[in-house]
Amino acid sequence: MVLVESLLEFPLNWSAWLDLSEVLVSGANGNGNANVNANGAAGGVVAANINMEQQVEQALQPTLATHYMYHFFCAHLMAHHHSAHEDALVLLERLYEPLPDQPLFQSPHVKTQLAVVHYHLRELEQALVWFKETAIDDPYSLDHKDVYSNILYVKEDRVGLSHLAHEAVVIDKYRPETCCIVGNYYSLKQQRHKAVRYFQRALKLDRSYTSAWTLMGHEYVELKQTEQAMESYRRAVTVSPKDYRAWYGLGQTYEFLNMYLYALFYYRRAATLRPYDPRMWCALGQCFSALHKIPDAIRAYERAVAQEDNEGIATQKLATLYRQGGRQEEAAKCYLRHLELRYMITCAAPEQHQNQQHNANAPTLDAIVQGIVLESIEAEALLFLAQYYKSHGEFDTAALLCSRLVEYPGPEKEQAKGLLRDLRSRGRRYPTRSSSSSGGGARSSRSQSHSHSRGGNNNGGMNTPGGNESLASSSNQHSPFQFSP
Repeated sequence: MVLVESLLEFPLNWSAWLDLSEVLVSGANGNGNANVNANGAAGGVVAANINMEQQVEQALQPTLATHYMYHFFCAHLMAHHHSAHEDALVLLERLYEPLPDQPLFQSPHVKTQLAVVHYHLRELEQALVWFKETAIDDPYSLDHKDVYSNILYVKEDRVGLSHLAHEAVVIDKYRPETCCIVGNYYSLKQQRHKAVRYFQRALKLDRSYTSAWTLMGHEYVELKQTEQAMESYRRAVTVSPKDYRAWYGLGQTYEFLNMYLYALFYYRRAATLRPYDPRMWCALGQCFSALHKIPDAIRAYERAVAQEDNEGIATQKLATLYRQGGRQEEAAKCYLRHLELRYMITCAAPEQHQNQQHNANAPTLDAIVQGIVLESIEAEALLFLAQYYKSHGEFDTAALLCSRLVEYPGPEKEQAKGLLRDLRSRGRRYPTRSSSSSGGGARSSRSQSHSHSRGGNNNGGMNTPGGNESLASSSNQHSPFQFSP
């Protein structure tokens, strides 16, 4: 309790706060999982089954409950050690408010912490805004600039990442963050060996630099050097057992080796650390499917959908499993949701996307069918939905879906033509869409790459599909999103 007594005497000593957090974290690692949440106006530390944290809280709160340094310490503990990023964001936003008792207002360090928290919440656009403001306020600071480089990597911003790497080298080329930034730059240029070299330099400067271990593991996987990749990931989890990226990387490596039981173990560890991240549940679902544990795979994908899987991976996988199990209604809902997500990613503006999350100006089926870029997954969804609506007597909707498939060069084209002929034989006339009206542009592969560990998007999602209500009754207006998922 010496650190507590020191802080009671002089609460502005940030080094003592950092030492106290290390003591609490080491105690938590030895006694199980610690759960820290924001609580009340003071945002106090509430530990689960950790007597040490309870004692520290009881000792500090009577004197420092309203002190801004105590709030800042709670935010640091939540964000960097307990992964309670939403609670940390609440406290940091309070500290950023322009109040007389908040001297940290407009502090570049607070802005940096806000950027890091938004990054961990997968809110990359907001994190990018804060990092840019920090670069203006404190252009010579390299703190957490490696996180900034991760965002630029995910966005494939070569110019921005090159500029950041050049600035970091000029400021201090012997900082681990600088080596990590340059490593990300070479990784984005597909120069894997150079990237590994710079990550190794970062580790020579700081052997406990978790990000360098993890990112070097990613590069080894890309180089097909699985043994070195697993060694890098294991060193990362040894240094930081709560770094989900290393656990996820180990799971990916074993999955590439078709060792699904091992992959399942590591993916579960990652999902325990990031239960709100749909990518973790998608990975679990993939392993369960490979092990032919279909009910478990369905539950994992449903969990991913509930956690707003805006990339559409879970909806497509879930639709396939529902379809194989004969659950046509649920499969149709998932296919419809998948098409909506692909439409919003490829065509809709961010403002329109936010309106759609609030059920305002939702896209019609006509707009989605005409706007999406057809790939094999989308073609599969359109064909299934055309057959689904035809079986429910919604011939106009089925014909709309088939007319889009006529432009697709895959095997679904002939099946769509057969459906259109069948519909015409019922006495209806359906024009064939010209190929010039198809959605343009090719979309990059949606495979789960290692850029996931550097960040991701966080757009809209859907609830877990369920229920037995029919979709056919809502198709007359060509708007499939009026049902309750």
